[in-house]
Amino acid sequence: MATSSNTVTPDSPNSRSSLTEWLDYMQQIHVSAIDMGLSRVLPVAEYLGVVQSAKDDAYVFTVAGTNGKGSTTAIISAMCQAAGYKTALYQSPHLSCFNERVRIDGEMVSDQTLIEAFSKVENARLKCELTLSFFEMTTLAALLIFSEADCAVWVLEVGLGGRLDVVNIIDPDMAVITNISIDHVDWLGDNVEQIGAEKAGILRDDITLIYGAAEMPASVQQLINTHNAACYQVEQDFSYRVQDAQTWQYSNASVTLQLPRPALSLMNTANALSAVLASSLKVGIAAIERALQTVKLAGRFDYRDIENRHWLFDVAHNEQGVNFLLGQLLPLWQHHLERQLSQQIDNESINQINLQPATIKMLFSMLGDKDIEMVVQRLTDANLPITDWFIAEIDYPRAASIEQLQTTLAVYIDDANIHASANLAQATRAVINVSQPQDLIVVCGSFHTIGEALSMLDVQEGS
Repeated sequence: MATSSNTVTPDSPNSRSSLTEWLDYMQQIHVSAIDMGLSRVLPVAEYLGVVQSAKDDAYVFTVAGTNGKGSTTAIISAMCQAAGYKTALYQSPHLSCFNERVRIDGEMVSDQTLIEAFSKVENARLKCELTLSFFEMTTLAALLIFSEADCAVWVLEVGLGGRLDVVNIIDPDMAVITNISIDHVDWLGDNVEQIGAEKAGILRDDITLIYGAAEMPASVQQLINTHNAACYQVEQDFSYRVQDAQTWQYSNASVTLQLPRPALSLMNTANALSAVLASSLKVGIAAIERALQTVKLAGRFDYRDIENRHWLFDVAHNEQGVNFLLGQLLPLWQHHLERQLSQQIDNESINQINLQPATIKMLFSMLGDKDIEMVVQRLTDANLPITDWFIAEIDYPRAASIEQLQTTLAVYIDDANIHASANLAQATRAVINVSQPQDLIVVCGSFHTIGEALSMLDVQEGS
């Protein structure tokens, strides 16, 4: 196939010496940013040998779903690594730097490792006379890195859907679908049956599926039957419940475990644990406990103290994500108030306590093709003292304009409580200047919102 006339003319792969140059180049070489389908990427993958390498040498977990993929893959990876397996983890998108997407044993790979992989993928692409999208190029590079590093376990997060996502060129040994709800309707369909069929496209004959939602679309069950796949579903085949602030209980037909509570969602943790326990890997209870005590993921209900302010970062950008955020935020807010009062009592006599109430400030922006009104409505309807909203346009082609954000917010919030800035960096500084040390700043709406705020605060992902 000839190279499209709508793409840039490639120069020598050796002419790009920095990671930034490679990332900029790969965003230009294909006619569209999202181009689903495997027909172009498979020949390049086969030329590189990554498909056969995964089949012969690695145990592969593939995780699809609408929400929770990042947390689920992080937990699976942490458990396998704690058990002594050399573990590869591929996630997307990133928050602060591209290297976050490609990890081996928890560590981001270097710029040089990525550059060398990009060069090899580009050479293979040119040999095959094909164009590839940015996501296809970068995913192939990650798979090549894992192959060359002889990783024993690959944990792969699907980017979009499942059936036609480039990650699906690799046959999984274990499939996970975290949940299914309406999102990415332009590519996946506008109902859960269509979306379910796309996400269940990661299934293969006779493998195991962990299904992390109580309700299953008929389209998913049909594909389970077609592939003769074993399926373990939450609330039917495994369950979990909170015991106290430090522990939780996991149960399936074979075991009941009392485990330390991780910093991530218990729902996603239970799905990840089910996948590890159902796999052929040898992962003991001690390794599971070590992983749960240390695993974390930036931007997923991520509570931090920065610049004498309390921050909560969460990438919630659709209904299910916002519902989860609110379910976690309400008890966190009560804990936050109790902590503030305790600190004041420790530091001052009871008669000198600053009685100015703590409030919540929102630092918010979204992509224009998301349901901004639903997210705003859910947040404003919650029983939370959100007093001010700080908004700006994300530095991304699909970003909602400042006018779009203001118009939507104005339906639910007084104009005096909406503070617009030229960019996320300025909005982040503005919320610091207006807030008080006892307040909680919630940053949400998109991966890009979190990433730009963390960048302004000069916080590296994973710190």
